Amino acid sequence: MTLYKTVFLADDDEDDREIFMDAIHDIDGSIECRFASNGEMALQTLDNDILQKPQLIFLDLNMPKINGKQLLRELKKVEGLRSIPVIMYSTFFTEKDREEVQNLGAVYCLIKKTKFSELSNSLRDILARQW
Repeated sequence: MTLYKTVFLADDDEDDREIFMDAIHDIDGSIECRFASNGEMALQTLDNDILQKPQLIFLDLNMPKINGKQLLRELKKVEGLRSIPVIMYSTFFTEKDREEVQNLGAVYCLIKKTKFSELSNSLRDILARQW
């Protein structure tokens, strides 16, 4: 069972976005999954579309223009967005990264999985939690 019906992903890697969205739809086809291909686009989309704000946000740590940490910092400044749980999403996290994003307000750090089934299982767990 999922608690979230709308999610947003900011990730500059097209393949990673496609696999992520496929996994979300594999879990529950009714979940609306929107995305942005960089941090700047994500900030504009989320800030300008307050009426259709997502219930859960995933941010790639390493993106051009505005990286995941910078984007997280900016999202937490926006009244209509600061209460939305943010999950950082990357191929790796240093302990410093984990500590920094947690201090900025991220609720979880998800390592990008190499197998579709592992990603689906991780996302299923995340979508079933009340953050």
